[in-house]
Amino acid sequence: MRDVVEIGMGKTAHRGYHLDDIAIVPSRRTRDVDDVSTAWQLDAYQFGIPCVGHPSDATMSPSSAVRLGELGGLGVLNVEGLWTRYENPTKVLEELAGLDEDARATKRLQEVYAEPIRPDLIAERVRELRAGGGTVAVRVSPQHTLALAPVILDAGVDILVIQGTIVSAEHVSTTDEPLNLKEFIADLDLPVIVGGCTDYKTALHLMRTGAAGVIVGIGGDDWSTTESVLGIRVPMATAIADAAAARRDYLDETGGRYVHLIADGDMQTSGDIAKALGCGADAVMLGEPLSRCEEAP
Repeated sequence: MRDVVEIGMGKTAHRGYHLDDIAIVPSRRTRDVDDVSTAWQLDAYQFGIPCVGHPSDATMSPSSAVRLGELGGLGVLNVEGLWTRYENPTKVLEELAGLDEDARATKRLQEVYAEPIRPDLIAERVRELRAGGGTVAVRVSPQHTLALAPVILDAGVDILVIQGTIVSAEHVSTTDEPLNLKEFIADLDLPVIVGGCTDYKTALHLMRTGAAGVIVGIGGDDWSTTESVLGIRVPMATAIADAAAARRDYLDETGGRYVHLIADGDMQTSGDIAKALGCGADAVMLGEPLSRCEEAP
């Protein structure tokens, strides 16, 4: 049973650990480097390195997604980003890169993303990814999945990523038709990755939707405003370990159906990646580290 701490009168919380709070401890037996592989496979698609590109405009353009695929990883393009709103967003990206962190920058960001998503550009970007020769993966938010899925599927992707800050198997709304993940995934003939989630129960419920992969975490890094804006911070070591426990129970429940875990958030160094894999992740989703690369948009 995990430690329960009192944070105030009548309020308790479970203790959680960040990747910085833990370390890998070598044991009495080592394995030869030639016998070790961090390759992984999602459905029929194989990847040489456990790296997934975070689908943000700072990290993934069609060309950088293709390049990551060439290196053995999986690049994921955001079909709600600038690349599906503008024919050539390079000038917009250059402008945004030069903005200071002030109210004017926030206003300009809102203006840039007010440009409508163009279905013809979604199809064009998928064609560019396909021409690159690797696995084609795109991300869509849960609230836009039903509207954009026909365009995405007609364009011919290999993997669909349904990702939001927080995604749960059940969504309650008094105004809109909620996305039923289980029904939606059951009607598809391609693997779907869903997330993010932060605890055992949510991870287990997402696995029960039929997802091939579950994203653990909310992509938090040094540049993220999720904690300051929403008050959400995820102790990634605990979140990954809890999701791995959910996977073990789901394996027993289904008689052997394995769901891959992709850790998203708190990854700054190769040591963080090693810890995430040690906690039970199959791969990690990198945002800020990839945004520093020369090829990043």
